[in-house]
Amino acid sequence: MPTILPEPYRIKVVEPIKMTDRPYRERAIREAGFNTFLLRSQDVYIDLLTDSGTSAMSDNQWAGMMLGDEAYAGSVNFERLEAAVRDVYGWKYIVPTHQGRAAEHIMSQCLIKKGDFVPGNMYFTTTRLHQEKAGGTFVDVIVDEAHNPTSAFPFKGNVDMAKMQRLVDEAGADKIPYISLEGCVNMAGGQPFSMANLRELRAFCDKHKIAIMLDATRVCENAMFIKMREKGYENKSVKEIVREIGELSDGATMSSKKDHLVNIGGFLAMNDEKFFVDAKVLVVQYEGLHTYGGMAGRDMEAVARGIYEALEENHLRHRLSQAKYLGERLLEAGVPIVVPVGGHGVFIDAKRFLSHLDQDQFPAQALAAELYVEAGVRAMERGNVSAGRDPKTGQNRRPKLELVRLTLPRRVYTQSHLDVVADAAIALYKRRETIKGLKLVYEPYALRFFQARFEPLA
Repeated sequence: MPTILPEPYRIKVVEPIKMTDRPYRERAIREAGFNTFLLRSQDVYIDLLTDSGTSAMSDNQWAGMMLGDEAYAGSVNFERLEAAVRDVYGWKYIVPTHQGRAAEHIMSQCLIKKGDFVPGNMYFTTTRLHQEKAGGTFVDVIVDEAHNPTSAFPFKGNVDMAKMQRLVDEAGADKIPYISLEGCVNMAGGQPFSMANLRELRAFCDKHKIAIMLDATRVCENAMFIKMREKGYENKSVKEIVREIGELSDGATMSSKKDHLVNIGGFLAMNDEKFFVDAKVLVVQYEGLHTYGGMAGRDMEAVARGIYEALEENHLRHRLSQAKYLGERLLEAGVPIVVPVGGHGVFIDAKRFLSHLDQDQFPAQALAAELYVEAGVRAMERGNVSAGRDPKTGQNRRPKLELVRLTLPRRVYTQSHLDVVADAAIALYKRRETIKGLKLVYEPYALRFFQARFEPLA
């Protein structure tokens, strides 16, 4: 039987959660249009929808919330946030934002011109949308192993340098403002990049004058994987590895709602002064003054403290062991998942789980809905619905990966909760042939997975 490392914390405050019966959940998912995003939180027993903003803050962070300097301009909490970012990551400049996608928007508007190409180690939904709205075209340059859920390659987040070279040859380096490099690639199943790959990418980008901008939201978890898997880093601290990653990049977008253990907050960081000046102009237009960017002073204080807590290795080891435990329980029962198990959750391979459904019948969406009905567990679709439609053809993009993400909030759930999740998924797998596909009955024009509604196929 798999095991989890002991929790490196003790529980001080609890939140009651409601247990419901199957008829109740059947009504709830119908009313939500079979979209787990549209369920009411109070109707969910175990919420694995996302790890974004759902973590448990520490007593130290809550104490910091009482020290909020709510001045409109020049808050002392901004100074502490700025100092923490420089100390841990090494970037020169920081523009606070209310969360990561605001930083993505500002960066895209500052750096992308119409007709540009933006390579990345697999797409992320909001990232690609902001790139397209700025006139750019996303190009996937991740290694092929990342698109194969059964590949055991330890660094599926790596960039394929041959793909990068091909893009430069075809588009020209002057049409590539930066590469977006994500740590623990979300859509690939939480898969990390290696330091060796980042160093190779740095040399390539220096040669062609292309910036490296991190999607650093889970970079501490990525650093822990480097420590555990990459030769030469086993004796380095996570803080040292994170600093090295920061120094090999030109800046980052950060959703602090993940690694930094807060409920809201983020920032855009960079080393280039012109980029900083331009970003400050835009953050005032879209978010707030450049010294708070959509956050209250107390929120910035919680982020500043969370930046350091995210580096605690006992916390990271326990977090990764939770994901590994859940993944191994599913694997032992034959449930198909993405391997190796990633950092922020377990990703069920819905294509293999529901092999009788065509991808345009949205198997991952159907499986997520069934998981809720089975046990009150809320998960997220990461497949055909999330990928959206090709803007040229109007057809579903049909990505190679059709996944259900079981995302683990930090410091929230115990082993017994994970056993409930595993038991439900295993029970569904045993009767998988009875699960029907879905059809879309409503979809917004962008980021449809948040608000789309479905009905079961006859």
